[in-house]
Amino acid sequence: MTRDDLPEDLVEDMLGIAPGSPLAALRARRPEARRHAEGAYRELLMPEDPGNVSHAERAALALRVALREGDRALAARYRALLEAAGGEEAAMLAEDLTDGMMEGRLPALLRYADMVAARPATVGQDTIDALSAMGLTPRDIVAVTQLVAFVPYQVRLMAGLRAMQGEGAA
Repeated sequence: MTRDDLPEDLVEDMLGIAPGSPLAALRARRPEARRHAEGAYRELLMPEDPGNVSHAERAALALRVALREGDRALAARYRALLEAAGGEEAAMLAEDLTDGMMEGRLPALLRYADMVAARPATVGQDTIDALSAMGLTPRDIVAVTQLVAFVPYQVRLMAGLRAMQGEGAA
């Protein structure tokens, strides 16, 4: 899957927001917010230059965070992205929320995601040094951290829009 295969707007695609609907009109009032959110999604998940963090690893991290946040629909979207990148085994690792002590690069990245999401104060220089020892550059570490922070934003944005859809249907 390439960037061109992604929907033009993930949120509208996932929520089925029809052009011309009241929710579409509301979102159109903040085009820069919409553009930046979609741009962040594309750059964090499918950058043209992924550096030392593959598209599959990025999708696995996003899947993990979406599951931790409790958004099964977004998690399913990230799982599909991961599977398209050939990461079926990575999906199983990302979906295992038992905090198992598996070894390897992806489990270490998933533990880092959990730490950043749930216990950010525990991230120290030793954590960053361990990521660097796995071959991640400072740019890679920032991208992973941004991704882990971005997915909860997506979850909350879509939760609010889903609530507004429900109000409009009532």
